Order: sequence, then structure tokens, then C-alpha cells
Amino acid sequence: MEENNEKAEIYSQRVRAGKRTYFFDVKSTRSNDYYVTITESKRKFKDDAFSYEKHKIFLYKEDFAKFIDALQETIDHVKSELLTEEALASLEATSVDTEGSVEETATATSFDEELKWE
Repeated sequence: MEENNEKAEIYSQRVRAGKRTYFFDVKSTRSNDYYVTITESKRKFKDDAFSYEKHKIFLYKEDFAKFIDALQETIDHVKSELLTEEALASLEATSVDTEGSVEETATATSFDEELKWE
């Protein structure tokens, strides 16, 4: 069973965003089909201890194009219809500054043990 879990994770990318961390993981099924999991992890403090609240989306390859189109249209709508020019300029400046915060990891590399789950 351990071998299957190692084989299942093909690629992983972590994006730190303030108090949240997003994980984009490519995994394979037993039949060597591929899917993506998108996980939001948020650190919570309670009684001098902490835990992680996690939300996960499973995205299957047949839905990739529809998902990308919908996400891009939604972001474009927010940028063109909802944000002021100043807010948009600030957002784009922040995006350029934080591009270095994306971390890619190989299959065999583990995240900080406290962030690893499954």
C-alpha cells in the first residue's frame, strides 16, 4: 500500500499566501489516469495549540479546460468590473513581488511534516 501512495503523487506545488497555504498536486489512479487536487490549508490556534483546517477540490482531467476557462473568466470579471484602477495596480504589483513564493517539489520530497496529510 505504501508503494501505491508514493506512485500516486506525480507533482506538487505549494503556494504560501499569508495565513493560508495552497497545494496543487497531480496524482494518478490505479489505472494511470491523472487528476489534480487543490487544497487550501489554514492554520488555526486554539487553547495554546494549533491545527489545520483543510478544504480540498478534486479536479479530473476531462474538466481541466472548463475549470481553467471559468477561473480565468471569473478573475477577468473581478479585474475589469469590480476593482478600482488603484486596487488592480496594487494587485498586479503584489503578484509580481510574490511570484518567487511558489515552491515546486518533486514526488519524493515531503512538505514540512506538520503540513503533510493523507
